[in-house]
Amino acid sequence: AMPVRVTIHRGTNEIGGSCVELAAGADRIVLDLGLPLVDPNREPFDGRTALKKSNEELLAERVIPAVPGLFDTEHSPPHAIFLSHAHLDHAGLISRSRPEVPVFATAGTSQMMLAAAVFAGQTSLDRNRFREVVSGRAVEVGAFRITPYAVDHSVYGSVAFLVVAEGKTLLYSGDFRDHGRKPGMTRDLLAAVKGRTIDALIVEGTHFGSGREAGQTEHDLEADMTELIRTAPALVLASFTPLDLDRLVTAYKATRSAGRTFVADAYAAFVLHLVGRRVRVPKPQRAAGIRVYFNRAFERRGLTKIRQQFEADRIALSEILADPTRYVMAFRPSMTRLDFGDELPSRCRCLYGYWEGYLTRPDWVTLREQLATVGGDFIPAHVSGHAYVEDILKFVTAVNARTVIPIHTFEPQLFQDHFPNVTRLADGVPHDLI
Repeated sequence: AMPVRVTIHRGTNEIGGSCVELAAGADRIVLDLGLPLVDPNREPFDGRTALKKSNEELLAERVIPAVPGLFDTEHSPPHAIFLSHAHLDHAGLISRSRPEVPVFATAGTSQMMLAAAVFAGQTSLDRNRFREVVSGRAVEVGAFRITPYAVDHSVYGSVAFLVVAEGKTLLYSGDFRDHGRKPGMTRDLLAAVKGRTIDALIVEGTHFGSGREAGQTEHDLEADMTELIRTAPALVLASFTPLDLDRLVTAYKATRSAGRTFVADAYAAFVLHLVGRRVRVPKPQRAAGIRVYFNRAFERRGLTKIRQQFEADRIALSEILADPTRYVMAFRPSMTRLDFGDELPSRCRCLYGYWEGYLTRPDWVTLREQLATVGGDFIPAHVSGHAYVEDILKFVTAVNARTVIPIHTFEPQLFQDHFPNVTRLADGVPHDLI
């Protein structure tokens, strides 16, 4: 058998921008194709500005990974791209790649990319390129047999990939965690690989070096949020991404437990509507204790069809402000100016459900100042979308691969403190599984 060649084009020494190429003879596939989260100085990377440049410029700046034939036409293209999930640091360069390369992803990933395209200015997955994959069901592409397995992460539809080629077996974890609302997913994945020889495990290590050895679960957060809503003296503003279905359900359940009505924005309502066709989630309707608010930014886009869909369950800002202690409202900083006219409601409480690294951004700095002027408060209410260190260690031990290859981490060397069989790769340097 020929060796299977593994090239991590980005991700061996950073969080985000993941891209892995697997080659068996002339057959090649790519796992994830993400935008970087940071630049070479570890400053936040501005993806929107970057995507205004040409592919040639982005290749020269090493924003685009140098996968032969994926962005250029001098080489033949890889057979396929497989997306583990919809976050931009894993899927953000798809629209730049050659349109004839099919993209394999879950229906959930396609739906989340659609929602982010409609409401967050991102790019949806081209229908002509999309090939649906289903957890536990193998697909064959050239020399490769690829089986996706659902994993719990902070965006709906995430998967890991088990790849078999030339008698070698590789497991790519994608991004995962064991403290979300669906811990059974990790158990199912481990059960599927139990007893198999895994030649290589490419595993995310986001929290290595972060001090996050262990931490809260999504259920702990639900209990905390319930109390924070119950004790709030006025309107509660909940800030989180609607693509994080777990967090959306957490915010909804905490709101109901605290005896309030949840006000979804159109983005959150659209996500619940899309996902609700496949799985049981709260319906964005009055009967379920949800009202839908169309913020000004979305009104401007003239989303008539989406508007009509939620018309019966809509709520006006005047109704919320008339009785603020009845509601928890999905919120983003732009609403301060566009919806509240630069004056937030008196004594409102903002629950912040994002990574703390974003708090240095000007919009969050300004929001905290504005909250202070109205006697409100700002309380982080978040758990990570990534596995804590102790859970990564358990996962790696359970998979028991012949070699462990770190990815999606700034501290790959820390894996070597825990495991003797670590292979550290450098970006763009091929490694043969023999």
